[in-house]
Amino acid sequence: MSARRTGPAKPTRRKTTGRDKTPGEFPSRDAILTFIAENPGKAGKREIARHFGIVGAARIQLKKILKDLAEDGMVEKRQKRLIRPGDLPPVFVVSLIARDIDGELLGEPVDWDEEAGQAPKVLVLTAKGKAPQPGVGDRALIRLADIDSGPEAQHTGRVIKVLEKQQGAVLGILRHREGERPPFLEPIDRKQRELDVDPTDLKDAKDGDLVSVQVVRTGKYGTPRAAIVERFGSMKSEKAVSEIALQVHSIPHVFLAAVELESESAKPVTLGKREDWRKIPLVTIDPADAKDHDDAVFAEPDEDPANEGGHIAYVAIADVAHYIRPGSALDREAHLRGNSVYFPDRVIPMLPERISNNLCSLREKEERPAMAVRMIFDKSGRKVSHTFHRVLMRSAAKLSYEQAQKAIEGITDDKTETLVDGVLKPLWDAYATLKAGRDAREPLELDLPERKIKLKDDGTVDHVFVPERLDAHKLIEEFMIQANVAAAETLEKKKSPLLYRIHDASSPEKLESLKEFLSTIDMKLPSSGGLRPAMFNGLLAKVKDTPQAPVVNEVVLRSQAQAEYSPQNIGHFGLNLRRYAHFTSPIRRYADLIVHRGLVKAMGFGDDGLPDGIESKLDVIGAEISSAERRAMLAERDTIDRLIALWMSEQIGATFKGRIAGVVKSGMFIRLADTGADGFVPASTIGLDYYRYDEGSHSLIGDKSGETYQLGDSVEVKLVEAAPFAGALRFEIMTPGRIVGKRLRSSGPKKSGPPRGRGPSRRSKASTKPRTGKKKR
Repeated sequence: MSARRTGPAKPTRRKTTGRDKTPGEFPSRDAILTFIAENPGKAGKREIARHFGIVGAARIQLKKILKDLAEDGMVEKRQKRLIRPGDLPPVFVVSLIARDIDGELLGEPVDWDEEAGQAPKVLVLTAKGKAPQPGVGDRALIRLADIDSGPEAQHTGRVIKVLEKQQGAVLGILRHREGERPPFLEPIDRKQRELDVDPTDLKDAKDGDLVSVQVVRTGKYGTPRAAIVERFGSMKSEKAVSEIALQVHSIPHVFLAAVELESESAKPVTLGKREDWRKIPLVTIDPADAKDHDDAVFAEPDEDPANEGGHIAYVAIADVAHYIRPGSALDREAHLRGNSVYFPDRVIPMLPERISNNLCSLREKEERPAMAVRMIFDKSGRKVSHTFHRVLMRSAAKLSYEQAQKAIEGITDDKTETLVDGVLKPLWDAYATLKAGRDAREPLELDLPERKIKLKDDGTVDHVFVPERLDAHKLIEEFMIQANVAAAETLEKKKSPLLYRIHDASSPEKLESLKEFLSTIDMKLPSSGGLRPAMFNGLLAKVKDTPQAPVVNEVVLRSQAQAEYSPQNIGHFGLNLRRYAHFTSPIRRYADLIVHRGLVKAMGFGDDGLPDGIESKLDVIGAEISSAERRAMLAERDTIDRLIALWMSEQIGATFKGRIAGVVKSGMFIRLADTGADGFVPASTIGLDYYRYDEGSHSLIGDKSGETYQLGDSVEVKLVEAAPFAGALRFEIMTPGRIVGKRLRSSGPKKSGPPRGRGPSRRSKASTKPRTGKKKR
């Protein structure tokens, strides 16, 4: 890396120490804040007490000061550590956006809460040597460094690893011109210039097809010229639309030759030293179109007289660790991808098909290696004990959720008819027990229907629907949750390195925003008893089966933190669990593979467990795969949005019923009732009045008329524009606003929307999508 420039240094802060206060004197709020600022992501209550020598009853006073600082918005809690709002964690992912005047790279954090203000600039220092060097447009994992950042950045970080290199190819739509003029590329990225395309080799691409091109030469004058590298087909097809998401989000989707070679050389597993579970009638229950099956279940009553009414649950998980050895080409590729990415009609797998769909997939009637857990529950649903096993199993049947549900309700087919009494009924009996335990635990119970897309044979949208949530879904979910808990408990007891799946409680700022909204609909959060999922469940129960239910579920969702992976355990708030790790999906998640390797080593199951020295790398691995998970979620959501925008582009002028799903100063987001599609109504297009944004009530209020549009209101809209590239829809509001008797309360000064007539008629996707979506557990 180049040396940093010389010049006037930034003023340095005097480090706070325990000697900064008179013996016996309690540290001031400013001293505590300074210590937190100098130790971002590292200062918890215990560290503060140790630093200032606070012991005994004085810790109560410290706890009160920290609570007051949080309520005042001076600090926020993240993974049991305190930071100032807007501070950065020690390790995070940046998007490299530019170079400074010295040619050094500048980046912005990829995961940044907009409520904390504008994202800070980070000076990114690279390592010398042969390590891959990042460039503008790339993403990199960095660690904060205590070095002068110069005038153009607020922080400095050193590159740990380059995550995504910008692709050389440009993605866009091929457009033909009249006459002899060459065709041109209309880039998907609006920042790119249009490119003339070499007409001598169009790869059979037609006007309107999605293609990728490579710039082959650029003349001294005029536009660059490009050659088509690959044709993806009509923009209306799912493959083309998901290809956009892969390119835009830089998702790896082509396996290297070395990775394919390793997967092809893998051999089936024989019994060897494994336990023989082939006679246990384990079954897989998955979506009807699932191609890989990484979990199988079985249950039976516990015959132990001391556990009357209890059950034994068996969960067998594909033994991916046997095939993916640490440091192998397969391991490096799985680490890079982080997880599989699921589109409406295809999957971008974490592992090659021979591994994911063949050798590791728990196929019906075929022998497969598995990591398994045997769990005993009492009649109240409390887990009494569990044991882990490395086994060879044979799936008794491959069932879909719908197939299993129908069978338990008395509608059997040739396959399920023989399974009802010996397999399915015991599973449902055990689930009833586990459900009792879940109900007693009171996890967060959000009701947020998830839209799905049904495609035609040509890959275009047939219709959009919300699938029914069956007991079969809930059964598998609860069995998997319990297996994940068992894995975390075992590894923690064995003092093994471990990546937890953590979910922090809501921040004070988000809770305050939630309280403000609830006050506008005459609801409030309980003021005592501490922050627990049951507190939110009480709100949701009050509005269940009422018109307010969708919006309250939505607002509660927005108040929640994002789940992530970390070697530091803070528990899982949403599930209300102290210890939780992902163990049950190693075919599609790298985090689960880490947990499997931990179990292999901790239990002495073989030589393919966690490698030595992994402890020092887990914080980095956790940050990488958390970022990959969010990247996949965005790509999946973007693809659905683009497909729906394409589908609805043929319905311009049609009217739809919907609900206001979000309100910002520039307009309203509308979610359609039938399809769950999201669109935007600019504030500048609402009536003849001037509408102001009321932040506390999530409303737009007319200055003269008092007409009010509030989050959750039912409305009718007309579709006036569909932008398939952006996945955005623009609506016109058809329903008059409500006249509210008393002025809605606000948490602060009102912010006005854009002046009449000046609002943009077309908005980019980033500015027209509400910040919603199901939190991953």
